[in-house]
Formats: sequence, structure tokens, C-alpha cells
Amino acid sequence: MKIALIGATGFVGAPVLEEALSRGHTVVALARDPAKLAPRAGLTVVKADAYDAASVAAAVKGADAVISAFNPGWTDPEIAPKFTVGAEAIDAGVIASGVKRLLVVGGAGSLFVAPGVQLVDTPEFPAFVRAAASAARDLHSDYVAGRAGNGLDWTFLSPPAGYGPYDPAADAPRTGKYRVGKDEVLFTGPAPATISRADLAVAILDEIEKPAHVRARFTVAAA
Repeated sequence: MKIALIGATGFVGAPVLEEALSRGHTVVALARDPAKLAPRAGLTVVKADAYDAASVAAAVKGADAVISAFNPGWTDPEIAPKFTVGAEAIDAGVIASGVKRLLVVGGAGSLFVAPGVQLVDTPEFPAFVRAAASAARDLHSDYVAGRAGNGLDWTFLSPPAGYGPYDPAADAPRTGKYRVGKDEVLFTGPAPATISRADLAVAILDEIEKPAHVRARFTVAAA
């Protein structure tokens, strides 16, 4: 399978690249700076701008599926508006390319902790990522309402609430196992669940190879 990957050098995207190549897929990685990715068998690096739909369309054309692990960067003070602009450009670019399959890695903020209560709206949610999480929630809402992803076989993946660069479990070894949920936060005992970066990548590639959540959202957590 030929997979186009956006965000291949990032926290989420880097292990996705490793997992995809280990499974024998051909990967086209979109990068603003191609020099950040060393040449490897099965990998083609294409200079592209995730904020420009035409650039995205040209780079992903001919792929069987697109995985977007796009993130402007948690330390960027403009992360929320940049996330929205980038997500819209990626969506438009994939549509223009003719590729039908798009998996978007969004945030956990739109997951529900109680009926009608999403994680991003709880007092405990970290204030420094609330704006970005709200932007990701809006993106998910746009997909569900049909305002985004027109004609695409999209999937929106929300990592578990405990997942992130601050989580020591993120760099745990790959097990190849995980639990699957839909719209609610998954827990391990009383604590929000987490998952390793490697196993999140496993879940992403499993969904690409055997789609089970087309035009739907799902979440995962460590088994």
C-alpha cells in the first residue's frame, strides 16, 4: 500500500512512519524540510506545505491513503488558528488529489467524560492546550456534520486522555496490543488511560489496513 504521511517527524508521526515501513508499505512523507528525514528503503520524502491545499494535493496524489499527524507544535502561541488553517488545507488538498481515504489524528479533548460533557470543558483540562484542543474538537464536529471531508472515507482518531510527551509511558516498548473505544474517555482504574507511541502507531496502521471506523471517530488505549 502507498501511504502519504503528514507530520512524519513529529511526536505521533515518527512512530507511524516506522510502523508503516516495518509492514512493507511505501510511504510518501510530506515535509517542509526534507533534510530532516534520511533516505530509506520504501520512503519518499516530498517537500510540501501543510498550510497550502495545492501543495498537499500534489504531494499525496496517487496514494492509497493519507495519514495526517499534523501539529503546528505545542509551544507555538498560534497553535489553535494554525491547526485550523492546516487541517482545512489538508482536507481540501486530499479531496482535490482524488485520494478517498484519510485518517486524522486529533486530540482527546472532544472525548466525553459524562453525557454532554467533553474532556476539554472540564476544570482539570490543562489550560495551555485548551485552545488547540478546542480547535481539534471543532474539526471533529465538522467531519460529523459533513462540513468537512466531503466525499472522503475519513477516520478521526482521538488518542487517550493520558497520552502526550509528558507521559513516561509514551516511550514504552511496542506490544502490538490496545483497547478500542468510540467517543468516551477510556480509563485504567480511576486514571485516564494512556498508550505508547509505538502502540498508537499500531492502531493507526491497523485501521488503514483493515478499516473499521470509516466516517467515524475512535479512541484507543493500552491493553
